[in-house]
Amino acid sequence: MNFIRNQFLFLIFFSVSFSIKAQVKLPALVSDNMVLQQNAKVNLWGWASPNEKINIQLGWQNASVEVIANSTGNWKIAIDTPQGSEKAYSITINASNKIVLNNVLIGEVWICSGQSNMYFPVGKEDGTWKTGVKNYEEEIGKANFPNIRLFTVLTNASPKPLDDVSGRWAACSPETIKTFSAVAYFYGRELYQKLKIPIGLISSSWGGTKAEAWTSQDVLEENPEFLTILEEDAKNEKIYQEKLEAYYLNIKNEKLAGNTLKTELKKPKKEANKTSYVLYNAMLHPLINYTMKGVIWYQGESNSGKAKLYQTLFPAMVKNWRNDWKQGDFPFYYVQITPHKGQTPEIREAQLLSLKAIPNSGMAVTTDVGDANNIHPIDKQTVGHRLALIAMAKTYNENKLVYSGPIYNHMKIKKDKIQLFFDYADSGFKKTTGDLKEFEIAGDDQVYYPAFAKIDGKTIIVSSEKVKNPKAVRFAWKAVPEPNLFNAENLPASPFRTDDW
Repeated sequence: MNFIRNQFLFLIFFSVSFSIKAQVKLPALVSDNMVLQQNAKVNLWGWASPNEKINIQLGWQNASVEVIANSTGNWKIAIDTPQGSEKAYSITINASNKIVLNNVLIGEVWICSGQSNMYFPVGKEDGTWKTGVKNYEEEIGKANFPNIRLFTVLTNASPKPLDDVSGRWAACSPETIKTFSAVAYFYGRELYQKLKIPIGLISSSWGGTKAEAWTSQDVLEENPEFLTILEEDAKNEKIYQEKLEAYYLNIKNEKLAGNTLKTELKKPKKEANKTSYVLYNAMLHPLINYTMKGVIWYQGESNSGKAKLYQTLFPAMVKNWRNDWKQGDFPFYYVQITPHKGQTPEIREAQLLSLKAIPNSGMAVTTDVGDANNIHPIDKQTVGHRLALIAMAKTYNENKLVYSGPIYNHMKIKKDKIQLFFDYADSGFKKTTGDLKEFEIAGDDQVYYPAFAKIDGKTIIVSSEKVKNPKAVRFAWKAVPEPNLFNAENLPASPFRTDDW
């Protein structure tokens, strides 16, 4: 009797195990409501039984496609997508089980990443954000764009690369937009209104994070410049472990002494998002199969203390992402951080210099929309608009569109004055009611003095009575500058310095 019972249980176990093993599964990104990149070879992928054949019927074509899982059960196939439109499709996946993906759109897909200013939601989140964006109630009320699709990658950290994330696609509505990235939304909304095709926005961001957390372990270990970052991580881990050990030892001693545990015995907390490469592993690596158009990025505040290193680290991170996605030098557009009392001019300089170091990049200047006392300024509409200007000009071929404020190019010394030349000032500069502000000038002694600056056609002339033989100029070179230099298109000039002192 026991033999029959055991055989019966074995058959049930085998049947259940086989059933579980045979189920085709998809990553969170490949699901209902997703947007696939138009006019491209996009990846569909997932997991199945080893060597299982999978048939996929695509709603936009008659012929189905097939793929066979490898010996470990992984499968991936590149499929062709048509021109984007507002038509919704279904995708049917048949194997040992059947999966139907509904309401799939074809359009433009963008990854939106960074730290808290990218994470900053349109509406208020209780316990996290005191305010939403400027006019957030009005913005939420009119956020009815079902052909803009939103995917928020839930925050996670991992010491090893992961294969999947947590999150889901949702159509943009007043309800779903409340907790979605404001910069990403305003960027995507403008693209949608101008391109008239569906937009997919994948937000993967976490407040307080450094660029090294979004960079792979291999890249950090292979560059000698970045070894100091890993050494600091190791030091912090050692300190944490020592505090943890002391915490448990104190508990043990108190219990052995028969004492009631003291309330001041607080277990040390480890900030999961502070360590190098852990966000790359958990929140970026799982995305690299998903074919997209490009990336927008808002980060840098947490790296301001080591701005010189950021000049190398940031371009290395972008190259890391491009190597992994295998989509060439896809567009990478980023925000130069806003003025704030806790930031430095050097971090904005590092971002400015990255324009030359990162091919196919663009930078949105935000010196006019910051808040000296709030590192999370609420005007995210302007930030999204300026990123969208870059995309429309550089990615979507609006060739006559001026998408950047003045960027310093070179200078000429003319006796006791310095003449400054700029890119993106072909139409000249916006006229001001008062003097141009935030210019300084220095001579050989490297002492800077406030300077008088005036517009001279497409150039700026800078001088000071205190500097007879000028050598260098700085503009908006402080934590919280209030510059008023704009081009004729009303886009602000980036802070800069002509020296390397």
